[in-house]
Amino acid sequence: MKTQCNVVLLKHTEDPEGSVYAAARLCYSPAHIEELMEASATEKQKFVQKIRDLGHLSVFEHVSFTFAVEGISRACSHQLVRHRLASYSQQSQRYVRQGQFSYIEPDSMAAMPAGWFAEKMATMQRWYQEALDAGLPAEDARFLLPNACETRIILTMNARELMLFFSLRCCERAQWEIRAMADQMLEQCRTVSPVIFADAGPGCLRGPCPEGSMCCGKTAQVRERYREGL
Repeated sequence: MKTQCNVVLLKHTEDPEGSVYAAARLCYSPAHIEELMEASATEKQKFVQKIRDLGHLSVFEHVSFTFAVEGISRACSHQLVRHRLASYSQQSQRYVRQGQFSYIEPDSMAAMPAGWFAEKMATMQRWYQEALDAGLPAEDARFLLPNACETRIILTMNARELMLFFSLRCCERAQWEIRAMADQMLEQCRTVSPVIFADAGPGCLRGPCPEGSMCCGKTAQVRERYREGL
């Protein structure tokens, strides 16, 4: 069964900008702990923006966001877990039998004959079931499952790591599936924390394209899309 990516922001640090403000003010003022939050919402937002623009990003590590993601492939999750400053809990193929596994189908498969990709997935499903029926444990039968197989994962990242994640994975040169997931994550982060993530997204939003000669050539269009809303 073909499926699509779905991202849900489960929880996040309460008052993200306030937490960053308190941490940053502690660094730059003689204020006592009980005085750290003595500022209006507007003052906090302006100060957080200033700290962000100065690149003092360690204070953003005090804010975290937890997402539930479904409808992504194992190929996508293998890219995701390369971001090591995060916590992950992924659905196990060892303990969860894939009675009828869902899968992700790249748009590029439209170049193949109709039903070609679905047929290949059905064949792998049959092989997998044959292995289970023959008494193989699920942890071994899963070796027959494809990278296209859907997985579900819960992940937690702090705001600083998310900024880096969005810089890399929202880029036009990122693989299409993880880019679509990153866009959903960024949209939800901006909703609850607009100041922190105001300029989050691909690196070209904040200066010249960091990809150099590998630039996608769409910098103007990309900037317009991310600044006007995903």
